[in-house]
Amino acid sequence: MARNPNKPAIGEGLLYFTVWAMAFLVPILNSKMMSEEHIYLVNLFTAWSKLLPYILIFIINNTILVPLLLFKRRYVAYFAITALMLVVLFFSLEYYQNSIQRHSYAAGGELYIIHGRASFTDLAWHWNVLLGMFLLGANCAIKYMFKSINDEQRMITLERQSLQAEMDYLKYQINPHFFMNTLNNIHALVDIDPEAAKHTVIELSKMMRYVLYDSESSLINVINDIRFIDNYINLMRIRYTDKVDIRMEVEEPLPASAQIPPLLLIVFVENAFKHGVSYNEASFVHINIRIAESRLHCRVSNSRHPQAKTASGGVGLENVQKRLRLLFNENFSLKINEKSESEYNVELSIPIK
Repeated sequence: MARNPNKPAIGEGLLYFTVWAMAFLVPILNSKMMSEEHIYLVNLFTAWSKLLPYILIFIINNTILVPLLLFKRRYVAYFAITALMLVVLFFSLEYYQNSIQRHSYAAGGELYIIHGRASFTDLAWHWNVLLGMFLLGANCAIKYMFKSINDEQRMITLERQSLQAEMDYLKYQINPHFFMNTLNNIHALVDIDPEAAKHTVIELSKMMRYVLYDSESSLINVINDIRFIDNYINLMRIRYTDKVDIRMEVEEPLPASAQIPPLLLIVFVENAFKHGVSYNEASFVHINIRIAESRLHCRVSNSRHPQAKTASGGVGLENVQKRLRLLFNENFSLKINEKSESEYNVELSIPIK
């Protein structure tokens, strides 16, 4: 299941909302704890007004300074600007408030705090600076935490997309020469045996449909994949004479619900025909497929001809081994035996779903 990339931003916003909601509730709780008979609104508004500088600092830091300076590693500029902002803001506010109070006392006015209990922020400007630094530090820590979560989720998404793209690429590595040769065979059959040519076109269309559409899923019914291999073998029979012994044995029963990744087995079958068949000498390709203990076992054997170049699979087998590791991690077995000068064997064991 794909993760929602907006979750970190939603969680971060919800955390900020909760913290500021609690900060606005503190003056109310403070009045209750002081056993006041009434909660004076003027006290609450005065205390809340003391929060406004911190809210302003938070907004500037959260939306401007952290993204533009801190996340871009411009640390000196960030700390210089934040320190200057805190000192100027709180020193100016304290100077302004002291000026108002002096004018109020000179005019015979009363204190602006009733009972002197409402504001928990009546601090000297340097203490407000320290409190502001604590606020910015907490804000930065939260930003980095959610950035780390977001980066991790983005990396997981990119890795998943890259993995899917790589597996799609490896999945479609059936040799294009096969289709070209098959079309050439069909062209030759049109004049010799029109009915066989028609039948071959139908078989080829089934294979193309499987490659283009049916194999889009991450898993495919094992019976369908074996049917695809059988169609492939039937087309290959057209190319070769009776000197090539082609056998495919599927041991019953096959669970109707068994599923495997598509287009895995065909690579080994195609490799056997590519490197194990000679037009001049007797050759063979033998395939055995069975399911036992929730695993699919596939054995592909083909003849080897010393005078011919019989490389052990080349790019095709390298690709399929990479795809096997991507799909099953270490939960697969691939044994390649090329010790014999006359025979080449591949044995694959993978889990079925």
